[in-house]
Amino acid sequence: MRYLPYLVQVNSLEESESIFSGIDVDPMGIKLMEDKALFYPLMLKDLTPPQANIIKQYLLSCGGEAVCGRGVINNSIKNSDVLLLATLNQYRKLINKLKANKFALPEIAHILGETLKNIESVPPPIKIKNRPTLDFGKRTYIMGIINVTPDSFSDGGKFYAPQAAIAHAKSMIHAGADIIDIGGESTRPGSQPISAKEELRRIMPVIETLAKNRKCIISVDTQKSEVADMALKSGAHIINDVSALRSDKKMAKTIAKYKASVILMHMRGTPDIMQVKPAYKDLFFEILSSLKDSLEIANKAGILFSRIIVDPGFGFGKSLSDNFMILRNLRTFKVLGRPILVGASRKKMIGSILGVPPDKRLIGTAATIPVAILNGANIIRVHDVFEMKQSAKIADAVIGRRLR
Repeated sequence: MRYLPYLVQVNSLEESESIFSGIDVDPMGIKLMEDKALFYPLMLKDLTPPQANIIKQYLLSCGGEAVCGRGVINNSIKNSDVLLLATLNQYRKLINKLKANKFALPEIAHILGETLKNIESVPPPIKIKNRPTLDFGKRTYIMGIINVTPDSFSDGGKFYAPQAAIAHAKSMIHAGADIIDIGGESTRPGSQPISAKEELRRIMPVIETLAKNRKCIISVDTQKSEVADMALKSGAHIINDVSALRSDKKMAKTIAKYKASVILMHMRGTPDIMQVKPAYKDLFFEILSSLKDSLEIANKAGILFSRIIVDPGFGFGKSLSDNFMILRNLRTFKVLGRPILVGASRKKMIGSILGVPPDKRLIGTAATIPVAILNGANIIRVHDVFEMKQSAKIADAVIGRRLR
């Protein structure tokens, strides 16, 4: 049919440019119009009525729209959230207008500019000393889970013995794992902490053996600076802290001392109580604010911004609906400008939907992988490396990472 319209989805400037080129648009025209094809709803929290009114009027003049509380127009409320509805082109015009104003609008302009840059950008590579570089523009990376614990929810002590853990880690590397994440303390809902001494006893034989494998990037899942210090000294490269540097005040300095990378994961509360009626007023704003605070802790301690990875924390103080909302809107976390790690493997959110135990959640986990990658995930933390790497390869092909 000659006049059959169809929906064109544009997710990046690169896609916009490709579509325009297919129409044989003049190169100068592409540069003028490519950012008009990208539309972003952005939320600003707690603006004053003057801020909200000025932004609304400016954005209207640029062709966009701003949704404010009903009391903004007559100054009858103290603050209002403002939902901005605009194309990338309209945001650029808005930012230029806000720069020459008062009411802290130049600061808002700067934040909007940085946010849009983060949304549009692929996170820069993370260079790991004497190991392969994590280049997120090329593909999604796979992190294999090694629980050296007697009580983990997923494998129930199957790899508690060091030799069993080492053998399993080697099989994961052979299956295609880029990173091996070693944990000696269970953080399942309701779990209790163990001593640093016991945690080290469990994980050190595994770390020391894997450190000899030049292809293996080693991550250590711990909240304790004492454990992190010994692990990094013995050859680990990344600390995966489920408390996002909040549990142990010395953790950030320890990571900075070794110039190591860190994964900052959001968790509400502590593992023993985190799943007791978790509730949020604004799910994404609260998680983002918490991660932003942890980024600031890292920065003050001297951890390089380029070595930080963020994780929204599936199952850590979230309800079932929270978990799936995060997965569906994972792209929201791109505003932080860091690679995003997703760890939903075998978790209760999958079991609750399928009605199966952890060891039967392979297919359910595999279904989450493409959704996560299409929505912005850069690293996938999994128990079943071979199968999930296949799933990730298909998702990467869909978004074109391997074709660039």
